[in-house]
Amino acid sequence: MHRRIVQSFLDVVILLELRKHPFSGDDVISFVHNKFHISLSSDTVHSCLRDLERDELVKGEGTRGKTVYTLTEQGKERARAFLNAKDKILGLVLNLFVDA
Repeated sequence: MHRRIVQSFLDVVILLELRKHPFSGDDVISFVHNKFHISLSSDTVHSCLRDLERDELVKGEGTRGKTVYTLTEQGKERARAFLNAKDKILGLVLNLFVDA
């Protein structure tokens, strides 16, 4: 279940972490492993990064054979929106399990 939740919210995890510093797909894999103790495939992470880039929430730039991602202005706004809705999101997730 833990893995499923992290994968479902991977885009949010990436956007919120990118507020702090730029990173590559490999950095995302390491971060998720260290923070959540799960291993994600590079395909999963790179697919999510491509989707975020397509939606113009992140921008990737190639340096030394790898792509490093940063937030766009739209990405910063989306990250702020997630943070502002944090209590509502937590309430929704809790409601999923109240009557379960």
